[in-house]
Amino acid sequence: GRPKGIDENLSLKVVVERLKEYLKGISISLAKTLEEAKEKKDQIVVLENIRFFPEEKNYSTLFAQKLSSLAEVYVNDAFGVCHRADTSVVGPPQFLPAYGGLLLKKEITMLDKVLKNPQKPVVAIIGGAKVSTKINLLEKLAKLVDYLIIGGGLANTFLCAQNYSIGNSFCEYEATQIARRFLAKQINKKPYIILPRDAVVAKDKESKEKMVVKISEIPKDYCIFDLGPETLAEIGHILAKAKTIIWNGPVGYFENPNFRDGTDFIYYSITQNQKAVSVVGGGDTLAAISKKEYLEKITHISTGGGAMLEYIEKGTLPGIEALKR
Repeated sequence: GRPKGIDENLSLKVVVERLKEYLKGISISLAKTLEEAKEKKDQIVVLENIRFFPEEKNYSTLFAQKLSSLAEVYVNDAFGVCHRADTSVVGPPQFLPAYGGLLLKKEITMLDKVLKNPQKPVVAIIGGAKVSTKINLLEKLAKLVDYLIIGGGLANTFLCAQNYSIGNSFCEYEATQIARRFLAKQINKKPYIILPRDAVVAKDKESKEKMVVKISEIPKDYCIFDLGPETLAEIGHILAKAKTIIWNGPVGYFENPNFRDGTDFIYYSITQNQKAVSVVGGGDTLAAISKKEYLEKITHISTGGGAMLEYIEKGTLPGIEALKR
C-alpha cells in the first residue's frame, strides 16, 4: 500500500497470523519499531510495514544502517518495488551481503526470455493514461515487437494526434506532439500499431447506457470508455497467431461492468493461445480480470506493474543494481 504514516488497515499483523498457520511450532512475532525488532527473541521477527517509517520513501543512509544492523544477510524478493530507490530496497546492500530471492530470479528470467530472445510474432498490449510517462517504454517496445496495441486513455492522445475528435474523453493534449512524432517514426515499418477503429462511448463513467461508434463519429458530449467490437476482432486475430505476448494495463474503464468487455476479451484471447508465451503484469490489469479461473493459462503473471514496465524500458531496476555492488 501507500500509507501516509501508520495505517492499521495496512499492518502486517495479518501476515504474521498467516505465517503462524503455516509454520506451526515456530515462534513468530511482529515488531513495530527497529528497537523492538532487535530486542525480540522469537525465531522469526516480522518488522511492521516498512512504509510506516518516513525514512523509507525519503532515502536515509542512517535508516539503512539501522535496518542492516538487524541482520547478517539481506535478501530482496520484492520485484514489485525494485523500480523504487527506497531505503529498504537500495540501502542494506551497501552494508550486508545481498542476494536476490527466488521470486526475483523468476521475474527477471521470464522477462529476459520475452525481451532478449522472443519467439515471433511478438505482441504488446499497453494501457494506462499518460503518453508522457510511457513514451520511452513505447519507443523500446517498437524495436522489439511486431504488433503494438495501444488502449485505455493512452490511445485517446494518439487519436487526438491523428486529428480525431474524441468528445469529452480524457486526452493528454500537451503530449499530442510527442504521440505524433512517435507515429511518424513507425510509418512503413514494424511494429504495426493498433489503435481503436471503433469505441464504446457513454456520457459519463457511471452510465448504464452506452453505444458503439466509429472513432470518426464520437459525439461531442460523449467519452470513450472501451474498445469497440471491430477493434477487438482485429486484436483477436493478432493474438491468435502470436508466439509472445506482453500485456500491461486494462484497455477500458473496467470498474464499470459496462466497459470491461474489451479487457475481458483480450484476457480470454490470450488464454486461448496456448502456443504463445504470455506475460501479464500490473495491479490494474489483474484487478480488471473477471474470470480468475483462466489465470493458470497465462505463462507468467508478474507481481510488479511499474517494475515490469521499467525493466522492459531500461533493462534493469534500482533494486537489481543495488544487489550488484
